Amino acid sequence: MLINELPRYEILDEAGIAELERGWRRIVSELGIEFLYPEALDYFEKAGQKVEGELVKFDPDWILEQVAKAPSEFTLQARNPERSVQIGGKHMVFSTVYGCPFVREGAERRSATYNDFENLVKLAQSFPELDSPGGTICEPDDKPLDSRHLDMVYALMTLSDKPFMGSVTSGPNALDTIAMAEIVFGRESLEENPAIISLINVNSPLRYDDRMLSALVEYAKAGQATIVTPFLLMGAMSPVSVVATLAQQVGEALAGIALVQTIRPGCPVVFGSFLSNTDMQSGSPSFGTPESAVGLLCTGQIARHYNLPFRGGGALTSSQVVDAQAAYEAMMTLSATFLAGTNFVMHSAGWLESGLVSCYEKFITDVEGLRMLNEVFKPLEINEETLAYSAHQEVGQGGHFLGAVHTLERFRECFYRPLVSSTENFERWNRLGARDTATRAGEVWRKTLEEYERPAMDDGMQEELKAYVDRRRTELGD
Repeated sequence: MLINELPRYEILDEAGIAELERGWRRIVSELGIEFLYPEALDYFEKAGQKVEGELVKFDPDWILEQVAKAPSEFTLQARNPERSVQIGGKHMVFSTVYGCPFVREGAERRSATYNDFENLVKLAQSFPELDSPGGTICEPDDKPLDSRHLDMVYALMTLSDKPFMGSVTSGPNALDTIAMAEIVFGRESLEENPAIISLINVNSPLRYDDRMLSALVEYAKAGQATIVTPFLLMGAMSPVSVVATLAQQVGEALAGIALVQTIRPGCPVVFGSFLSNTDMQSGSPSFGTPESAVGLLCTGQIARHYNLPFRGGGALTSSQVVDAQAAYEAMMTLSATFLAGTNFVMHSAGWLESGLVSCYEKFITDVEGLRMLNEVFKPLEINEETLAYSAHQEVGQGGHFLGAVHTLERFRECFYRPLVSSTENFERWNRLGARDTATRAGEVWRKTLEEYERPAMDDGMQEELKAYVDRRRTELGD
């Protein structure tokens, strides 16, 4: 977990914030938002909001009253207490790619399997730059659709001891996740601090679907954290204007956060943002764009304005392979992610092909990007030791510092040492096989899996988890 002490990059002035406020207030009060789940509608109606069928028209001031009940920071438990994280404030928490139906391994692109899912959890466990394996790192196509959430949560809880994300495809799936967490953490512990954080996407524009809402309701009742996230591709799910999209995003997100606080005041919740644009030539989604970076910087500032933890960014790209496009688009988004001070970062490693593919090699190159940005965002220490005047005295004019005492004492750790990048001269690089970045990344992930060590877990606890999964799989099969 990175503590980002550097100043935030904020590009909105007070007048801009005020105009966005006017924009989202008009949307929620005049147009309204659909909630396709009767229980959610009941909560709003009892709270005095105007419910017309499945459409809710809000009093914006009521929304803000509810949002003010959400904590600005909270602790997310891990199975290993040393890996628990703080969400909010100066803290930045990084998790992996999420939701991909395919994987890429070298030149092969194929449907994801449960073995891939397990491998990616192991990789997330192995790199300290990643604070969480996330949730649906890939969709294991070889597991039954109705029960695969059980296998995924089981893998997340046994192959890693870092915080994990819960299943959100239905209310019953959320209840299964909560029940499994109770086996590991205990109900009392879950009441004190959440051990599950889960992604609730808005079916933008201006609609929450029944499956996501049913999961949101169950997690909120249990006091577990949710990330309420409008899914916005400008030109498709929102207007082509960044400003209009920001106003829509605020209205959609705050309405969902207000629902969480109506269900359980003080329940941990995160203001989520997934904002990019459509390629207006092809209609395809575009990622790693300048517009998405601007939206990310603005959304971080907006979330702080409402005193809420913020999710956004990641190593996003539209590229089909691990190439220069994948690198520069990922870094376009990741750098803005850090500058915005994002509190919870999904898709930090492994995202490829507009989120359709979880890629092993991209996972490693993204970890390299995280490692580099972690170095950039370390506070710079300026003191007598780092001024190194003794080295200047020793070397004097016209010499070199390679053999200076100051250098010899620090040369092993004074500079960043890359995980994947090559600094070999051409002759040596060519002699060793002329390996490109993707090839070297492939060697790294395979070696990492060979060296993976499963985190310890009480045998009785693991057996109880396995018994729950087996019983529920049988019930769902019936």
